[in-house]
Amino acid sequence: MATAHRASAATRTSAGMTGSAPALMTVEHATKLYKTETGSVHALDDLSLSVAKGEFIAIVGPSGCGKSTLLWAMSGLHDLTSGRVMLNGTPVTEPRSEIGMIFQDANLLPWRNLRQNILFPFEIKKINPAPFEPRIQDLLRQVGLAGFEKKMPRELSGGMQQRASIVRCLSYDPDVILMDEPFGALDAFTRDEMNLLIQRLWMETGKTIIFVTHNVSEAIFLADRVVVLTPRPGRMAHIFPIDLPRPRTIDMTYEPGFVQLTMEIKRTIETGVYVPADTPV
Repeated sequence: MATAHRASAATRTSAGMTGSAPALMTVEHATKLYKTETGSVHALDDLSLSVAKGEFIAIVGPSGCGKSTLLWAMSGLHDLTSGRVMLNGTPVTEPRSEIGMIFQDANLLPWRNLRQNILFPFEIKKINPAPFEPRIQDLLRQVGLAGFEKKMPRELSGGMQQRASIVRCLSYDPDVILMDEPFGALDAFTRDEMNLLIQRLWMETGKTIIFVTHNVSEAIFLADRVVVLTPRPGRMAHIFPIDLPRPRTIDMTYEPGFVQLTMEIKRTIETGVYVPADTPV
């Protein structure tokens, strides 16, 4: 087994920092209210979080707790009612080239082939893709899509389409990758494959990843820390450090310690407060 990842989860504190590593991205007192025809929806309330460079954070919580709202605010696509998001010490008020995003749907343009879809962000950002060609080719090889560049999205499986979306995001080398339920629509076997893939890519690239999911086992498997939000409005319920060696294997998800941690996180989601697994209900 390869050595454990450089940033051991045991060094992390519930305040959201990673040992002595400086924060790359911070969320400061984030509050979000949506105005609707039937009234106001309070999605987030005074939520703060710090993410260190190279850290993998998973965010879980009950449906409607503001997980995706938080992620979209971190992307600069949605503003906050109050509070702010900071990246490298500067406010995130609009989409930035340092931030990439991967959605639940691959969102490949059906009239473009795989290569043309991968190059689409370069067109939008008016970036010359030529210097990035070696990186794109290497990513295609790593995710098993080399040779499929001329295939149309309809000719690709769901897993292959999501792999293409990962290459598209990584191709222009963002510092932070935000992932919003990226594997939720995949079958269990393909989801396991994608989790192993994203773990490997993260370990090789050292990117900072914030990953929203409803799947607690997936969150534990991938993350350095699992952030649990309360029911709406989303507040910080608890942060679980995940002190498991890397690379992690699917077999680890069946081990007693992993199962107990899964129970603790699920009970925290259900109650909105941290409840150890051995505490009587």
